[in-house]
Amino acid sequence: MARGASRHPLLGSHVSVAGGLHEGVSRLAALRFGNGRRARALQVFTKNSSQWVGKPVTAEAAAAFRAARAEHGVEYCAAHSSYLINLAAEGEMGKKSRAAFVDEIERCEAYGIEDLVFHPGAHLGTGVTPGLKRVAAAMDGALKATAGSSVRLLIEMTAGQGTCLGWRLEEIRDLLDLLGAPRPRVAICVDTCHMHAAGYDLSKEETAAQALDDLDRTIGASAIALFHINDAKKPCGSRVDRHEHIGRGTIGLAGFRVLARDARYRAIPKVLETEKGSDEATGREWDEINLDALSSSGM
Repeated sequence: MARGASRHPLLGSHVSVAGGLHEGVSRLAALRFGNGRRARALQVFTKNSSQWVGKPVTAEAAAAFRAARAEHGVEYCAAHSSYLINLAAEGEMGKKSRAAFVDEIERCEAYGIEDLVFHPGAHLGTGVTPGLKRVAAAMDGALKATAGSSVRLLIEMTAGQGTCLGWRLEEIRDLLDLLGAPRPRVAICVDTCHMHAAGYDLSKEETAAQALDDLDRTIGASAIALFHINDAKKPCGSRVDRHEHIGRGTIGLAGFRVLARDARYRAIPKVLETEKGSDEATGREWDEINLDALSSSGM
């Protein structure tokens, strides 16, 4: 089935892969929400997110993951890169980051994962423009090093903490311009918490609609390949990245309703990155509760 071909958009979650990536598929498949809907979009780490090097991907592990996806009807999968990677860094950190980035792409290729989400990085005081140029050069090098791969690189919009790049839409636009066009293996991931924290107010219908218009006008809706769907613990413009359960943070439900009915973004896969575990009051998994809230908003 083609993306967005069904009546509902692809919704899902970032899940634990304890026991292997195929176990992550099983965890996603167990989720039920919105009168029996199943989660069909998955995000995972292919290795420990706080380590530079992961265990090699075996043929058996890759085959088990592919088989689980087929069995459970998971139509979309992205991997998130290690948080250690900083493509804007210079010196030894930059060298290690570039090597780790290529390794992440190769791991996705081995598993058959279509997209790799990554944060652009932090310029660490050297300035926005030099930082963006280093990110573009690192991406270009990675694309050339993996020229036979089909894995797309998804630049994730950030909240803007410290010297992190990519928190203004114009910075993402400028990064795309530095890469040049066309770039079929480059797209964008928009995190609703990050966008709100960066100063694009998603808490009211009118300001959320304006933010989505700004996204289209500055970057282009066609460049967006994935949404991370998270509420925010901190206020709009705080530049602090703290995710909250859907409808229980400073975004609330209004912004998600606006996103749900915007035809430009409806068919784009959307995954949760909210806290795991069970609600003490109901015993239900938080992923199911959050997916219910999204489904009720029209997604």
